[in-house]
Amino acid sequence: MTESWATFRAGVGADLHLDLAAGRGLRAGLVEALREAARSGRLAPGTRLPSSRSFAADLGIARNTVAEAYAELVAEGWLTARQGSGTRVAERARPRRPAGAARARRPAPHRPAYSLVPGTPDLGGFPRAGWLAAARRALTDAPNEAFGYGDDARGRVELREALAGYLARARGVYADPERIVLCAGFVHALTLLAGVLRARRVRQVAVEGYSLDLHRELLTGAGLRTRPLTVDAAGARTPDLTGESGAVLLTPAHQFPTGVALTPARRAAAVDWARTTGGLILEDDYDGEFRYDRQAVGALQGLDPDRVVYLGTASKSLAPGLRMGWMVVPPGLLDEVVEAKGRTDWTSSALEQLTLAEFIRSGAYDRHVRGMRLQYRRRRDELVAAVSGRVAVSGIAAGLHAVLDLPVGTQGPVLRAAAWQDLALETLSRYVHPEAGLLPREALVVGYGTPPTSAWTPTLAALTASLP
Repeated sequence: MTESWATFRAGVGADLHLDLAAGRGLRAGLVEALREAARSGRLAPGTRLPSSRSFAADLGIARNTVAEAYAELVAEGWLTARQGSGTRVAERARPRRPAGAARARRPAPHRPAYSLVPGTPDLGGFPRAGWLAAARRALTDAPNEAFGYGDDARGRVELREALAGYLARARGVYADPERIVLCAGFVHALTLLAGVLRARRVRQVAVEGYSLDLHRELLTGAGLRTRPLTVDAAGARTPDLTGESGAVLLTPAHQFPTGVALTPARRAAAVDWARTTGGLILEDDYDGEFRYDRQAVGALQGLDPDRVVYLGTASKSLAPGLRMGWMVVPPGLLDEVVEAKGRTDWTSSALEQLTLAEFIRSGAYDRHVRGMRLQYRRRRDELVAAVSGRVAVSGIAAGLHAVLDLPVGTQGPVLRAAAWQDLALETLSRYVHPEAGLLPREALVVGYGTPPTSAWTPTLAALTASLP
């Protein structure tokens, strides 16, 4: 006999499956079946089990076998045995809930009704119809080899060629398709570059004094120190760069989070430093398409394509959920970056890459950016009008966020009032490098691109109700 069913409905109304395979004895099989029934809840706490005599008769085994099994489970705490009460499932033998079920019942974290946290575009503005049309054309025209594993870590050549043309035209980037490496967003790109820099024995990377802690932590996690550069009205103080840093991470077109642009003199200083020391400039052009009141500021990479790594993504222009980014890599760094990427990841799917290539080639990408630029400019104008005379506004010539400088001593009350309005806000101090030595500045970084169109008006009302 390899297995047996034990049914004793008169006693507990339960069916127990005794698997006696793999050389286990009758007693061991019975112990395991009863233990599992109690653990899973098939035998509820307090359930009375049949006597050892009647249970043994049902199973056709010796009474001692059942008695020994009961005794073992009593010793383990699964069963209790009291004279006059019989053998019962212990009250403490509560069934253990699966971890997934416990998580499913855990209350979800509170999401504020309104959010002006920067870093996200209006996700409702994603061009679904245009993207679907491009996807259909891309799928129809895709070569059979596009469905394979791929043999080029740089990504699909169709997208690299489309990006080369677009970046040269729209951002002034010198972008040979052979030097473009596709990745799954900025963090992925910075991770690859940090590893390459570390392998080159770089020990320190200069960063802007106001910057994202996520990016700084990524660099330090790769074993690189970060040195802050002061940021003022002219952007990062690039003349302060020294030979101790092997690279510098900049947001020159629209500094995040202060919103200033790097002046021509400071751009030249950064390039001169890179040429003199052999250092690299990592240019984060995170929202380069959105310019409102001034001529678009071209990418820094155009000044020296051999010393600047240009990094861009579709996260602000389309949606971060696409996980689509790109690097334009100097020739002397290209092989190392491609090798690093090939070892770790092959980024987004080939079909998504082909779709974005078609979206760009067809002109749909330009049309979408123009439409969103008008929408965000209207929001910016409405924001400025709503807070005029109450707080100072800066960093508004471009991008998807503005800085609101608050009267001294009011930041705490504003944040409390925003919480009362169920409005999520972030302060400028949240982005300060811990070693920057900057004087405290009471200010908000307001991501006016974040709310969906339907929520923009009430979100703006919640903000104005929170201000002094």
